[in-house]
Amino acid sequence: MRNILIRLAIKYNGDYFRIQKAITAKEKVDRNIELQKAITILDEEYPEELLELRYPPYVLFYEGNIELLKRRKCSVVGSRNPSAYGGEATRQVVDCLKDKYVIVSGMAKGIDRLAHCEAINTIGVLGNGVNITYPYSNRDIYRYMREKQLLISEYPADVKPEKYHFPFRNRIIAALGEKIIVTQAGLKSGTMLTVNEALNLNREIYVVPYRLTDKEGAGCNKLISQGANVVQWAESKNN
Repeated sequence: MRNILIRLAIKYNGDYFRIQKAITAKEKVDRNIELQKAITILDEEYPEELLELRYPPYVLFYEGNIELLKRRKCSVVGSRNPSAYGGEATRQVVDCLKDKYVIVSGMAKGIDRLAHCEAINTIGVLGNGVNITYPYSNRDIYRYMREKQLLISEYPADVKPEKYHFPFRNRIIAALGEKIIVTQAGLKSGTMLTVNEALNLNREIYVVPYRLTDKEGAGCNKLISQGANVVQWAESKNN
C-alpha cells in the first residue's frame, strides 16, 4: 500500500486532492512508475504532528537525515525581504533555540534562509521537488541541507515551484513546530497564513515586536494585539 501511495503522488505531481480522489476510487497504479525516496502516512517514520492537519500529506519525499523529524521542532517564519532589525532578531531567536530544537522553515530567501543558516539542525519544507533548487540564490544552502540536514516535500522530483504550492505547503511548517516564531511579517503575507494554520492546530505563537511606524512589522504587532506571545530573548533561551 505504501508503494501505491508513492506512485500516486508521483503520477499526480503531489496534488493532494487528486491523490485523495484516486485512493477513494481505488485506482489501479502503474507499477512501472519508479519509486522515489519517501515516507508515507502509513510509515512509522511519519511525523505524528502532521496527523493533526485537516489534510495531512499522504507522502513526504525527502533528501537528508530523516531522523530529524523525530526530534523536538520549532518553526521560524518571516518575510522574504527582512529589515536589518528583522534579520538580527531572527539570528538571536534561532541562537536561543538551536540547542534544544530542530529549526523548521521554508527555504525561501530572507528570514527562512537566516533561520536555516543559524540553526545547528534544521528542516526545510519545500513547495517543489527536493531535487529542484528554488530560489536559485539559495543554492549553497540547498547543497548543505541535502547532505547534512533535511529537505522534505509532498511534491515528487522534478515538480517545479508554483505559486499555489506555497500557501498549502505552509500547513506542514505550522504543524511540525511545537512553537511558531514570527520574526517579521507585513499585514498581508504568506507568514500570516502559516500563523493562521498554527492557531488552528493550537500551537504556541511567539512574535518579535516592532515599532508602530514599521510597516514591515505590522503583521507582528497585529498578532501581539490579538494575544500572541511577545518574544523575549532570556525567555527564548530558557524555553
